[in-house]
Amino acid sequence: MKKILIILLLVANYCFGQSQEAKQLLLDVEKLAQLKQMLSQMKQGYQILHSGYTAIRDISKGNFDLHKSFLDGLLEVSPTVKKYKRIADIISYQANIIKEYKAAFKQFKEDKQFTVSEIDYLGKVYANLLERSVNSLEDLAMIITAGKLRMSDDERLRAIDKLYDEAVDQYAFLNEFNNSTAILSLQREKEQMDIDLMRKVHGY
Repeated sequence: MKKILIILLLVANYCFGQSQEAKQLLLDVEKLAQLKQMLSQMKQGYQILHSGYTAIRDISKGNFDLHKSFLDGLLEVSPTVKKYKRIADIISYQANIIKEYKAAFKQFKEDKQFTVSEIDYLGKVYANLLERSVNSLEDLAMIITAGKLRMSDDERLRAIDKLYDEAVDQYAFLNEFNNSTAILSLQREKEQMDIDLMRKVHGY
C-alpha cells in the first residue's frame, strides 16, 4: 500500500510538473503570437510610412522640376522684350547724355568765367552723371540678356520702363545744369564787360 502511495505521489508530481510546463508553453506560444502580431503591425506601419514618404518625395521632385522649369523660363528673354521700343530710346538718351556732357564740359573748361574749383565741381557733377549713365546701361544689358536675371516678361518691361524714366530724368537734369552753367557764364561775361567799359569810361 505504501509503495502504491509513493507511486501515486510520483505520478501526481510528474503530472503536476508536466502541467506547469504545459502552462508555461501555452504562455510562451501566446506571447509569440502577440509578438508576431506586433511585428506585422510594425511592418504595415513602415510600409504605409514608406509609401507616403515616396509619394511626398515624388510630388516634391515633381514640384521642384516644375519650379526649376519655371525659373529657367524666367532666364529667357522673349522677342517681345527684345523688341521693346524703349530699349533703343534708353540707349539713345544715354548716348546723348555722354555726348552733350563732354561737349559742355570742354566748353566750360575753356571758358575764362570759371575758377579752378568751379571747374572741379562741374567735373564731379558730370562724373556722377556719367556713372549713373553707365550703371543704367549695365542694368539694361542685364535685363535684356538671357541667363542673367530670373524675371518674367512683365517684370522685364517694368524694369525697362524704370530705366527709361531715369534716362529721361538724367537728360533733363543735364540740359538744366548745362543751361544754368551757360547762363552763369554769360552773366559773368557781361559783368566783366561792364566793368571793362566803366574802366575805359573813367580812365582807370
